[in-house]
Amino acid sequence: MDDVSAVVGARVRAERQARGFSLAALSSAAGIGKGSLSEIENGARSPTLGTLYAVAGALGLPLATLLDGRRGTRVAAEGIVVSLLDVTEGEHGTVEIYRLQLGVGARHRSAAHGRDVVEHLLVTSGRAAVGRAGDEVELAAGASTDWISDVPHTYTALDDAPVDAVLVIRSPHQAESTKKP
Repeated sequence: MDDVSAVVGARVRAERQARGFSLAALSSAAGIGKGSLSEIENGARSPTLGTLYAVAGALGLPLATLLDGRRGTRVAAEGIVVSLLDVTEGEHGTVEIYRLQLGVGARHRSAAHGRDVVEHLLVTSGRAAVGRAGDEVELAAGASTDWISDVPHTYTALDDAPVDAVLVIRSPHQAESTKKP
């Protein structure tokens, strides 16, 4: 088991237990297998980006919370890598800053995040189509956009080149009542 898997697994378990979820209840709410969730909690499986977002969403938490705020932590899925650059907890919520990299021709679909979560993406190289599914915006290097990510949204590399971008996610504080479903 690697260090990141162990840290993420321990954090997932602690957050699940703090909210009173059973393993079965959280796996159902996140749409992942109970065995897979158990392996993640035990640090025996490295979760994909999609799995971590599903768990974070079910728990009502920003992704950076499950990464334990560890700057430099990288999480990947097919064609996409995100690296946590910074996270700030403030009076109005959490601000997460990531480096986002898309491989040539990559398309990543992200599930809806919590209510009032806003994403802001700045393309630093390449060209991408990003935003709410069905309402994506094409961006060249140096261009940015933002959207409320309470619905599925996508990140797509355009042309025949990879994309490098900075992604900022702003999440309001969740009500303390994120408890059992």
